[in-house]
Amino acid sequence: MSVVVRVYSPGMGIYVAVRGWLEFDPKRLPQVKQILAKYNQDGYAGGWAFPARPFRSTLYVFYGGDIRESGIALLRDQVVELARLAPADEDMDRPVGFFLLSDERRQSTSWTVRDGQLDEALVPAELRWFAERP
Repeated sequence: MSVVVRVYSPGMGIYVAVRGWLEFDPKRLPQVKQILAKYNQDGYAGGWAFPARPFRSTLYVFYGGDIRESGIALLRDQVVELARLAPADEDMDRPVGFFLLSDERRQSTSWTVRDGQLDEALVPAELRWFAERP
């Protein structure tokens, strides 16, 4: 069940610091790149990063960037689409991940990805200091 805690207004002047990651089965790399390529015209698409050489049994895909509040909905759409990727094998492992969003108003939100869903909530207390940065 997904609960929206805060609705992002389409304001043009507020920046949101976004940092987070998603974990996938390495077999999903082509699908991940295909999904993100659809959003390549978005000015914030450059925030996505992949390891230079994926290794071991987990593919980590990272996002980091300061984006305008008006761009959050599009980024959220990308994360939701990635979260819905089907399991790659009989282990039935779905993408998992965590994103921390904090804005200039010192408000923080977290996105947790698991079981094909993106759950949005207030940031956990132990991470609120990220929103207090200058």
